[in-house]
Amino acid sequence: MAHTLTLQSQQSVTHDTHRYVFDRPEGFDFEPGQAAELAMCRDGWKDEGRPFTFTSLPADSHLEFTIKSYPSHDGVTEQLPTLTPGEEVTLDGPFGAITDKGPGVFLAAGAGVTPFIAILRKRAKEGDLDGCQLIFSNETEGDIILREEWDQMKGLKVDHVLSEEDVPDLHYGKVDKAFLEKNADLTGQVYICGPQGYVDAMRDAVKALGVPGERIHTEEGW
Repeated sequence: MAHTLTLQSQQSVTHDTHRYVFDRPEGFDFEPGQAAELAMCRDGWKDEGRPFTFTSLPADSHLEFTIKSYPSHDGVTEQLPTLTPGEEVTLDGPFGAITDKGPGVFLAAGAGVTPFIAILRKRAKEGDLDGCQLIFSNETEGDIILREEWDQMKGLKVDHVLSEEDVPDLHYGKVDKAFLEKNADLTGQVYICGPQGYVDAMRDAVKALGVPGERIHTEEGW
């Protein structure tokens, strides 16, 4: 079912990522990790819907999305930061493959972290992060979405991995089978989200380390 939402506010999260807060339709519900298709109510953009993950919690009075912009795509994510409070978007959903199946390791690359935001926020609010680990891959320190929030989540083990910048106290390089074998607790659930190549590589790596398919949960096509 489609809904029309009004933008209440937006703010920068990183140099290329923004938080968008909208009003919430009465009776609308979703699960942490789910997404919806958003389209701007502007001429030329009304049919250009794209999927984005809810980063608010089901109990919140508003709907929030945390969205990375890709100017090189010359598309929706480049236009979204030009929205001003009072403008409208249409929402269709919710849907999504990743929901909370229990504690475990969350493997994210770039904007692939967004399905995990509401899941981990809900667990943090409930004091239920024991056994949860976030391994978050980015190119540079400035690309890390919500770094301060992750680092302050009590009970969450966080490993930041940078591929293009060597920063003290952060991992430098790329996540692979050897990295996971050394640093990841793979005894629980394994959640994977990021670009397709990353998802495929992480799935293959954790399977090679003995994680059965029923404990691997992926969101494809980021």
